[in-house]
Amino acid sequence: MEPLIIAAAVLLLFFFAGIRIVRPTHRALVERLGKYHRFASSGFNWIIPVIDKMYVINITEKMINAEPQEIITNDNLNARVDAQVYFKIKSDEQSVKNSQYNVNNIEYQIVNLARTTLRNIIGTMTLKSANSERGKINKELHATLLDETLNWGIEIVRTELKEIDPPKDVQETMNKIVKAENEKIAAVDFATATETRADGEKRAEIRRAEGVKQAAILRAEGEAQAIQLVNEAAEKYFVGNAQLLRRIQAMENSLKDNSKIVVPTGSDLVNVMGEMGGFVPLKKTE
Repeated sequence: MEPLIIAAAVLLLFFFAGIRIVRPTHRALVERLGKYHRFASSGFNWIIPVIDKMYVINITEKMINAEPQEIITNDNLNARVDAQVYFKIKSDEQSVKNSQYNVNNIEYQIVNLARTTLRNIIGTMTLKSANSERGKINKELHATLLDETLNWGIEIVRTELKEIDPPKDVQETMNKIVKAENEKIAAVDFATATETRADGEKRAEIRRAEGVKQAAILRAEGEAQAIQLVNEAAEKYFVGNAQLLRRIQAMENSLKDNSKIVVPTGSDLVNVMGEMGGFVPLKKTE
């Protein structure tokens, strides 16, 4: 019984020693005696201890930095360029095998390929065009990496330019240009606002002048109507006696200043005033 128990224990230990659990985010390659044997997907897997060896590969997306570098642009300026590359190993068996057997140190290879590609792309562009055409640079970099890594079993998800920094003196000059442009725009806006305000004031002055003109016209029309009434009164009461009308006007002007006027009794002026006021002068009794 004891040999059977020992044998069972050895077999059980041997079985547990060969258990391998692969996470959903990984795939594995099993090699037997140094030769590729089979592909292991996620979940429970068992290998022969000592004889088999399992290599687990992460298939999730990764980001690597291409590291900053100085690149001479087409206009002979040194630009500091940095980029990031996002990639992942494809989950199928052939892609996983290619990532391990077709390329050595895949991340290092991607970094150097990205740096070389950036030098080739930006070296043909001016600094200004490189800054304004980042999308174009990203597309060219992505397309080149896809083509060059076709047999590596990976997918280049995207590439991103982190920075394209010009030399310090060029940056200062560019900042001055931007500041000058902003000041120019501000000056144009101020001039436009001033012109608009002046135009508004001009229209207001025109309206005020039109108001004064209208008031003068109305005042003149009122005076004309008053003169017309005076003329009608003169025609009614003073036909053929303009001198008497002039006396009444003189008396009216004098009464405005609270002046006293002595009018001789029995004069025509008294009679006229009495008739206009509705009074009849008393006759003198003996």
